[in-house]
Amino acid sequence: MRSVPRRSLVDEVIDRIREEVTSGRWPVGTRIPAEPQLVEQLGVARNTLREALRALSHVGVLDVRHGDGTYVLARDESQGALRRRLELADLLDLLAVRRGLEVEAARQAALRRTRQDLARLRRLVTRRSGDGTVDARVEGALDFHTAVVAASHNPLLVDLYDAIASASSAGMRQAATDPALPDLDDDPHTELLDAVADGDPERAGTAAARHLDILIHSVRHRLP
Repeated sequence: MRSVPRRSLVDEVIDRIREEVTSGRWPVGTRIPAEPQLVEQLGVARNTLREALRALSHVGVLDVRHGDGTYVLARDESQGALRRRLELADLLDLLAVRRGLEVEAARQAALRRTRQDLARLRRLVTRRSGDGTVDARVEGALDFHTAVVAASHNPLLVDLYDAIASASSAGMRQAATDPALPDLDDDPHTELLDAVADGDPERAGTAAARHLDILIHSVRHRLP
């Protein structure tokens, strides 16, 4: 009878870290506890911990930033792989993916949103009208669309949108700084919010698609 190989201590540490991430105790985008704290918490040697962190970084779950800490990039390996793939996608492909997710999320949000969801969306629309810097506008736009997706209360849509967040941010920044592309300020956030608040899925989907359709058209016509 073949014996089952004994799992290494590194594998056990990987599983424990993965559990913190998948459970949501360490959300995507946050910095995990510092190395000395993890060594004490997990009861392992520093080298063992570092090997586990490297392994999870290699599959796209963690991002080890020397001098800054380690951040959660994805909830699991499949989301990490999708994130890396989308980071390599060109702007047109990314916009097409965003359109599909955001239109369906808007339709579902119009049917499933709560009072708390609407209050959050209204706060984000108001906040977005403040600071006019590129970074602030990109962050505001991404936060708003992420909140619409969250209001769909569809866990799969939420996970997929989380996976493209960093690539979406880069694409929005490119659109905001390229004078040949439509400005982010043309994004009909208020129109989308009104449709979601009215519980009108058709109008919500149309509003979500409008700005992206203009942007996709502009990018396509710039291709050689």
